[in-house]
Amino acid sequence: FPLLSTSIQTKMVNEGKSLAEALLSAKAEGRLTAGVYECAKIMNADPDSVSFCLLATDDFECDIALQIHFTLIQAFCFDNDISIVRVNDLKRLNALVGAKGQLEDAHCVLITNPAEDSWEDPALEKLHMFCEESRSYNEWVPEITLPER
Repeated sequence: FPLLSTSIQTKMVNEGKSLAEALLSAKAEGRLTAGVYECAKIMNADPDSVSFCLLATDDFECDIALQIHFTLIQAFCFDNDISIVRVNDLKRLNALVGAKGQLEDAHCVLITNPAEDSWEDPALEKLHMFCEESRSYNEWVPEITLPER
């Protein structure tokens, strides 16, 4: 098993690049939602529109209410076949998804599906495959490391 975890760690770095690309293209296309409550509203109103979910914390963060929200969001994603990952660099994620100089509540970020007539994002496809592969190793919410700027 040690070889397995090394290959998964290498993959996590590669997937970090894909995640950054997917976030930036979804942001540019207006398919990005940030914030626990905003994401919950979309999941409740139209779960089929959600393509990907990202949960973010800093390592030192231990907000019990946030952990409860995360548990509920994870359960919802599992029930609705939504790919879900964790990142542990809230600051870096904020830099990617927030407006310039503005901090978003990036603890939860959703990417919604592209319009019917547009192409599927290749970076997002790669992430879906990574999540599927991780689940086969019983890694239900894999962690991805975002690349440095």
